[in-house]
Amino acid sequence: MATVNLFKFFGVDNVTSTDAQTMFGTTNSVQNPLVNEVYIIKSLKVTSAGTPTVTVTNNSITTIKTAALTANKTEELLTVPLVVEGGKVLTVASSSADSFDVAISYLNIKKEKVD
Repeated sequence: MATVNLFKFFGVDNVTSTDAQTMFGTTNSVQNPLVNEVYIIKSLKVTSAGTPTVTVTNNSITTIKTAALTANKTEELLTVPLVVEGGKVLTVASSSADSFDVAISYLNIKKEKVD
């Protein structure tokens, strides 16, 4: 088994809904870490046109609850890296339908089977 490390970025732009946004998505479907992967989130930045509060959940556990945002200012929500295990879901939700952007930078640690 070989381990492959890839640094990646994913962002969701101009969300105007209070629905939780599932991170690591693609334009066609949601793509959470596979069972043989671990994601280490280094940065989770959010920007909003309004002043909502933001809630981040990792595997249905509230990781960040009601982080208050300042309008039109980008804020880093993490002070230490956040681990998302394979097969789990990371979501970010805003308390208001103001235009909302969220971006993450992460390390994808993937075990590959070598024949």
